[in-house]
Amino acid sequence: MKKQKFYIETLGCKVNQYESDGIAGCLEEKGFIRKTKNESVDLCIINTCAVTSKAGMQSRQAIRKIIRNNPHAKIVVTGCHAQTDRDLIKKIEDVDQIVCHKEKTLIADLIADKADDQTPESSQKPFIFQPPDHSNDNRFLSFNKPVKGNMSRAYLKIQDGCNAFCTYCIVPYARGSSVSMPQSQVFKHLTELCQSGFKEVIITGIHTGMYGIDLNPPTSLVRLVETIDKQKLVNRIRISSIEPGEISEELINLASQGHILCDHFHIPLQSGDDDILKKMKRPYSASFFEEIVLKIHEKLPFAGIGVDTLIGFPSETDKQFENTFNLIKRLPISYLHVFPFSARKGTPAYHFDGRVAPEVLKERCARMRELDKEKRSEFVDANKNRNLRGLVQKTQDKDSKFYKAVTSNYLTVLIEKNDSLKGKIVDLIYERCDSDLNPIGKVID
Repeated sequence: MKKQKFYIETLGCKVNQYESDGIAGCLEEKGFIRKTKNESVDLCIINTCAVTSKAGMQSRQAIRKIIRNNPHAKIVVTGCHAQTDRDLIKKIEDVDQIVCHKEKTLIADLIADKADDQTPESSQKPFIFQPPDHSNDNRFLSFNKPVKGNMSRAYLKIQDGCNAFCTYCIVPYARGSSVSMPQSQVFKHLTELCQSGFKEVIITGIHTGMYGIDLNPPTSLVRLVETIDKQKLVNRIRISSIEPGEISEELINLASQGHILCDHFHIPLQSGDDDILKKMKRPYSASFFEEIVLKIHEKLPFAGIGVDTLIGFPSETDKQFENTFNLIKRLPISYLHVFPFSARKGTPAYHFDGRVAPEVLKERCARMRELDKEKRSEFVDANKNRNLRGLVQKTQDKDSKFYKAVTSNYLTVLIEKNDSLKGKIVDLIYERCDSDLNPIGKVID
């Protein structure tokens, strides 16, 4: 039997990308061949997103487009939108399988079994579905082997699910309660990734700071990072995102010189107004957030500090928006991710009164994105002429004269192409930027 070719389309977050790469790795182990978007394939997997109504719509559009472009391929749909809105996906003709979150790590086995089974029953279109698990015996589901993907930096999902139930968020309904990868498994995956040549591993999850509370005995993200640091399992690790209340002094200290945790914190703020934070069911105040950012900056003055903002939450007034804008403006933030509020059916906020007018929402987001540019420029300037350490990545642009080096504090520096440096962590410095404010530097011998 000829080897089957497959393509995976991924929408949404880094966790989804990690899971797609994990599915791909399992299929490749079984002899399947991974192809790119516009190549002829026998199998298409769409890993969907449901974080907003728009994301769900885009997921369905992606499914239909892939079906049109691959009329003879088997179509498998998974991901958060498949979990929360399976009935909408069932209405799309020519979808062969819908696989729920709990079965995602088994997709390769399910597909391989079907490929080997040539009985009439194998041509039927099964829909595999289990509800998200919020019981006490929920278990962390992962791939047996480390997920390597095709990037210079590896991802490792150590946590899944969420217990927070913020009023705008559908994720707990899609992924269930918070669960953690056992520590022994984390260490095993990190060791194997390091042996495979990865110099940096990005620790990720849906609510990463909740790591360990469900384990027996319970532990924490700080204890995990401490152990990784002591054992030097990899050159450096980066935490993809962490909530304000989960950034302790111990964790900040672990990002200081001599340790392997990157001095980069991506922190979801969402709003800088206390009343809006309460309506969002976010468990902190604007002043607490400010205190955490200033504490990081005091200990690590060149740390990269990224912030998520959710603009135009129902009933957000001009003054409440200004509270968010002014909070970020006065803080040493490195960059922003700006998200306009999008009512998501199935969440409490979907029914909240006081929707912000579209033109007002657009103007507020535009102002926040201008502030993002200002913050990025200030951060770039602050790092000029400093000795930095960056992981060299191969650029996706074949015509480019440069490779990209990602520093510990999450600055991307362009350096002259040198194939011998790919995948290595090098000392570098930059003295100038291009017209797009990209730092252009050189390696220090």
